[in-house]
Amino acid sequence: MEEKWPHETPEAGVVREVLEETGIHVEVDELTGVYKNTTRGIVALVFRCKPSGGTERTSAESVAVEWLTQEQISERMSEVYAIRLLDALDGAGPHVRSHDGKHLIPAR
Repeated sequence: MEEKWPHETPEAGVVREVLEETGIHVEVDELTGVYKNTTRGIVALVFRCKPSGGTERTSAESVAVEWLTQEQISERMSEVYAIRLLDALDGAGPHVRSHDGKHLIPAR
């Protein structure tokens, strides 16, 4: 499969994707986690970012743009996605975790 942006760094990809999907400009702070979906063979790199401008808006890939508290994250998101945000907020990363698409897989 040919990459659409072959020379783009992961950090530049985050900046581009966040802007495209939310209308928010961000500055990348640091890598906070690596998450592998063992069912689909997908690895996601998660970076903590700081907003630096823009206007919140939805896109074809988003239905809402919201700022959530840690409690709201845990209540409203499935565990495999919530953990990515909670890990980014705890400052103890980068974390490395696996999941099957629905549930986290305990580290051995």
